[in-house]
Amino acid sequence: MHELERGAEVPDALGPYLAVDRSRPRHECWVTGHMVAGLDGTAAVAGRVGSLSTTPDQALFRRMRQIADIVLVGAETVRREGYGCVRLDEKARSQRRAQGRSATPPLAVVSRSLAFDWTANVFATAPADAPTHVITCAAADPERRARAAEVAEVVVAGDERVEPVVALRALADLGHRVVLCEGGPSWLGELVAADRLDELCLSISPMMGGDPLPVSVTPPGAGLAQFALEGAMLEDDTIFLRYERSHDDR
Repeated sequence: MHELERGAEVPDALGPYLAVDRSRPRHECWVTGHMVAGLDGTAAVAGRVGSLSTTPDQALFRRMRQIADIVLVGAETVRREGYGCVRLDEKARSQRRAQGRSATPPLAVVSRSLAFDWTANVFATAPADAPTHVITCAAADPERRARAAEVAEVVVAGDERVEPVVALRALADLGHRVVLCEGGPSWLGELVAADRLDELCLSISPMMGGDPLPVSVTPPGAGLAQFALEGAMLEDDTIFLRYERSHDDR
């Protein structure tokens, strides 16, 4: 056992995450989960993450999108959190352009029902080089699918439900090699159960008493997945942990 102590100051909180080599995923693309939890493991307060997230976590959350080719999120999270398109500052956009990537990564929303307000900013204001993607299944209502195709790039991934493996293969085929998943807990659990989560960036907020909802809701019958701690940082009372899928469990 080792005691963790405050070490040298990190000049840029995003720096350690930008330095990670994500060029060799275990499967079709590298999948990073980025979540926040309270001390008691809760993932939301009154149904939303905002009240749980601290100021340092909020700042890192926005900047972390720079690592991604596409940002993946479940439909309920989009609705509850009032998601809009991804926004990055000019420095981040310039760095991405220099790497041959779009200035901002597109958002991909996972939904079977396709019950959305298609005039919402998340669809209506997406830039031309980063259109919002909607990942759904063949069983989705055809009229809603047609409406989605008017304002987003539609990806069909599965027959009766969205299949994580099929969805990620489709994103990889579109050139998205690094996928950043921002939840929610059910969709993150699906990715873990499908053995598609390569990395978890978990912020620990110094709060207790939120909703009885964990960071990841694993489907019944799914096995355990082992992760190795690769990094830890601290700002004020918020802890930032970075895990990668354990080599011993691959």
